[in-house]
Amino acid sequence: VLQRLTLLQQMENKFLDENKEKTSQIQAAETAFKRNLSLLKDIEAAEKSLQTRSHSVPSPEVVSLETLYWASVEEYIPKWEQFLLGRAPYPIGVENENEAENTTRNEAQ
Repeated sequence: VLQRLTLLQQMENKFLDENKEKTSQIQAAETAFKRNLSLLKDIEAAEKSLQTRSHSVPSPEVVSLETLYWASVEEYIPKWEQFLLGRAPYPIGVENENEAENTTRNEAQ
């Protein structure tokens, strides 16, 4: 009878320990769920913020630089197109024209 009582007590202790462990795991899972939900909300807020910024109107300086850049690209495309297509040699004159234009501009100022 003493052995049976000891075994029952051990089983009860084991059952209580398992219940405590399950409760602890459930609490950890709930805490992780809340943390993940909070992180997800933060990510969504950051995404909305970035989308708002990306759709905003750029400053006049940026627009001006973009315009000048694309004008320069369009100006030099014909000079480089045949070379890039492998149909003509390297357009050596392009660099010389740049230097000549810069020298002319500097002298005019």
